[in-house]
Amino acid sequence: MSFSQFTNLDFNSLKTQIKDYLRGNSNFTDFDFEGSNFSILIDILAYNSYITAFNTNMAVNEAFIDSATLRENVVSLAKNIGYVPRSKRSARAKVSFSVDTTGFESKTVTLNPGVVALGALQGGSYIFSIPSPITVPVDQNGIAFFNNIEIFEGVYLTKNYIFETIPGQRFIIPNPGVDTTSIRVKVYSTVTEEYVLYKNIFNINEDTKIFLIQEIEDEKYEIVFGDNIIGKRPLIGSSITVSYIVTNGKSGNGASNFTFSGVLVDNNRNTITSGISLLTTLQPSENGDDIESIDSIKYLAPRVYSSQYRAVTANDYKGLIPFLYPNVESVVAYGGEELSPPEYGKVFISIKPRNASYLSTITKEDIKKQLKQYAIAGIKPEIIDLKYLFIELDITAYYNISLTTSGDQILNQILSTIQKYADTREVNNFAGRFKYSKLVTLIDETSSAITSNITKVKIRRDLRPVFNKLASYELCFGNQFHIKKTNFTDNRGYNIKSSGFTVKDVDGTLYMSDTAIDAETGNIFFFKLVNNSPVIIARNAGTVYYKKGEIMISPVIITSSIRPNGIEVEAIPESNDIIALRDLYLVLNTENTKLNIIEDTISSGEELSGSNFVTTSSYSNGKFVR
Repeated sequence: MSFSQFTNLDFNSLKTQIKDYLRGNSNFTDFDFEGSNFSILIDILAYNSYITAFNTNMAVNEAFIDSATLRENVVSLAKNIGYVPRSKRSARAKVSFSVDTTGFESKTVTLNPGVVALGALQGGSYIFSIPSPITVPVDQNGIAFFNNIEIFEGVYLTKNYIFETIPGQRFIIPNPGVDTTSIRVKVYSTVTEEYVLYKNIFNINEDTKIFLIQEIEDEKYEIVFGDNIIGKRPLIGSSITVSYIVTNGKSGNGASNFTFSGVLVDNNRNTITSGISLLTTLQPSENGDDIESIDSIKYLAPRVYSSQYRAVTANDYKGLIPFLYPNVESVVAYGGEELSPPEYGKVFISIKPRNASYLSTITKEDIKKQLKQYAIAGIKPEIIDLKYLFIELDITAYYNISLTTSGDQILNQILSTIQKYADTREVNNFAGRFKYSKLVTLIDETSSAITSNITKVKIRRDLRPVFNKLASYELCFGNQFHIKKTNFTDNRGYNIKSSGFTVKDVDGTLYMSDTAIDAETGNIFFFKLVNNSPVIIARNAGTVYYKKGEIMISPVIITSSIRPNGIEVEAIPESNDIIALRDLYLVLNTENTKLNIIEDTISSGEELSGSNFVTTSSYSNGKFVR
């Protein structure tokens, strides 16, 4: 019997294989392995084989980016395809202040690199710094204005090196937690030269002053210089100063109150300590993030590599956005040719930031600016605001009182189940899908006391009107609307419902709804409620396309809405399985979920006849408004 192959890596199976091998030898054919000390040797052989096989398996796994688990190995494999994992990112804020230089005869004032301010947060104070000096002129009144300056959360540090002839000399930044975008490198020899971070190979030659960074062990970074072929190498004996900011990452987000702590000097090298105004916060600190996770590296590295650091297709943009802007929870990109009517030459991008609903205007402009380095001529990226598609549930659950301590316990367990499902990427995502049968099953399996549940589904979009201006609006739900079957005969309508709003030159609160023309289209109308009965004010206020799941509202001047988030517009979907098309971001709205629990008297044995059993309709009620 050959013993050249293992068919199983289980310890007991290995023992059996060894015994079978020995029995195949004529000297051990009838040997009692269990009743002799030979069994100890077999155990040792099996243990050795098991440990060797395990270590070999782990070592082989670490050689591939998909199966590697150690960060150092994942980073090294990503480096082989030109991907540098994202470092920690400082939270950034924008502030303004002024300096009165009366008595100094100053022409310019410089804010030195280093600590600028202390930012107050609930968890304490955070240091905010700048990586480079900022110089502004002094006006005729002796005032220097520092307007819209960007400050970085973290501590400003420097490290000095001497470029020597030592083979394999390395320039390692000794601190973990560095924001690599804040690294500045200056080389001092016969002249002072500032080196910039390498971004792409275009316009790079032997005289280009660039440096590269790479992550090494313990989440630290190494500076790498050129070789006089690609990038200039510093002269032997040159003094090198590397400055950088060590940050706390996402912990610094949300600071809005700042106290000045910087160092100001004028062109005469006078230090200015008085005449400094209070800091005005233009933008609270945001976009701070932790170092890129292993899972993110595994996901992004091959995608950024496939794009070759250029943005041509929609998938290229989808891969590059998380690389350029780390504070991304989800992103979608699609070409303008997919629209109706098509808009050729454009790529539309929608981004869901972490811990926020929308991107700020400043952030959108910054992303567009960075994308220009990768976009090709003729393609224009457009970053559009997020469009949320909310799912709202109306759940009635029946339970057996004899299998639970209280109805409140069942209520809390169901709410916990719904929240867990709502937090999954299956729902909270672009191109997300709400699976009705899966949720209904999860509710039934929450507790053995639950006997059944009836769950009704609604979909909602929020219309954010431009108040006091004539405007038309479009709301795309991306899912077919359900139409009441008696619509065409009694003209009942009211498939679409909304929250209240006001319109110019019309008294009172209005609502919108619809009347079906046929199975595909209907008219939108505005109405009031008088004694809880609808009175139509405007019959042709827009059009609804039931099959496309789209509502078009004709030009109207809306002056206010009764809800702070705008006008809530809801519909009943034709299918309870909801999908998010293109730029729609699917959200299971647990706040507006209604949950009712009813005792199942039949299952508990309290009333076997069922004559007093409380039934629940599987259809939505006939209310006119939200």
